[in-house]
Amino acid sequence: MRSLGYYLLFSVTWFISLIPFWLIYRISDLLYYFNFYLIRYRKKVVFKNLRLSFPEKSDEEIDKIARAFYRHFSDFLVESIKCISLSKRGHARRFTYQNTELIRQLEAENRDFALVSAHYNNWEWMLFFPSQMIHKFIAIYRPLQNKVVDRLSRRIRGRDNPALVPMEHVYREALNYRSAKKLYCIWFLADQRPPLSNRFWTTFLNQEVSFFEGVEKLSRKLGLAVVFLDIRKTSRGHYEARLIKLFDNAAQTSENEVMLRCIHEMEKEIKEVPEFWLWSHNRFKHKRPEQVKLITP
Repeated sequence: MRSLGYYLLFSVTWFISLIPFWLIYRISDLLYYFNFYLIRYRKKVVFKNLRLSFPEKSDEEIDKIARAFYRHFSDFLVESIKCISLSKRGHARRFTYQNTELIRQLEAENRDFALVSAHYNNWEWMLFFPSQMIHKFIAIYRPLQNKVVDRLSRRIRGRDNPALVPMEHVYREALNYRSAKKLYCIWFLADQRPPLSNRFWTTFLNQEVSFFEGVEKLSRKLGLAVVFLDIRKTSRGHYEARLIKLFDNAAQTSENEVMLRCIHEMEKEIKEVPEFWLWSHNRFKHKRPEQVKLITP
């Protein structure tokens, strides 16, 4: 029964993904009105997050950012569906990379690296990034509760043969590649909300916020270079990914240095163009326990 549900979902998604871009963006326009005006999808969360993050902005400015977010979010939804049938050539016309010489340098130096980014712009269109390098691409993957949707998600994200690995197995996976003398890259979406029990708290977008420490712990333990991924939207349906090296060797950094630098880079890109971050995520839900120290730069 589960397999039948998967094939039905795959067939419907595949059919929708074949719709040409000009038409799929008309569908996105309808989605915007549906999400913003009719069902008001997570509208309270979006406006609360924006007001907390930008207390200096007027109600009119907050409303403008929120509307721009919902328009972009609708584009993101239809673009994510396009992933299932989008060819590499079609993708290359719409998603380009800057500073790929940085990857060539890491290859020449025989260096593994951590790639760090936020849920910003269209991170789902990173599906063909493994083709940009000889490193094995390890994408940290959190299995979804719905097994049918999880299977479809893994099929889409696995098109360019990355290693989709749960967080608890990433270190072992990295050691396996290292023992086999194969270069690897670990991709961290570093703005995810950890459980309340997490111990790393710092300031982010004018709030006290908790972060998973995996990027620092693994990078320092494995001696990885650390590269930040900044995705820019150049026009509707077109993106440019910029690679920025933050550290040559995380093993040589001090405690919390990697975390604070990555958080700074994420905050910087969000503040520059805020509508492209995932404001519908209840990122500021938890409050710092009194016994937990706030870590500052």
